[in-house]
Amino acid sequence: MKKISSLLASILPFVAFAHPGHGGTDGYTIIHYFSEPQHALISFGVMAAAIVLIVHERNNRKAS
Repeated sequence: MKKISSLLASILPFVAFAHPGHGGTDGYTIIHYFSEPQHALISFGVMAAAIVLIVHERNNRKAS
């Protein structure tokens, strides 16, 4: 878990770069984060990781 935390912390500065669309009228709405490719890839990746972790934890609890 420490290796994953370290990896995520090391790539965090790259996530902070802004792209065109921020500061406009819809740059801070929830739709912006799911419609822009820069955010959508991360958003769907985080959702997929959360689903995998939830399923894994449920399977571990059933096996115990």
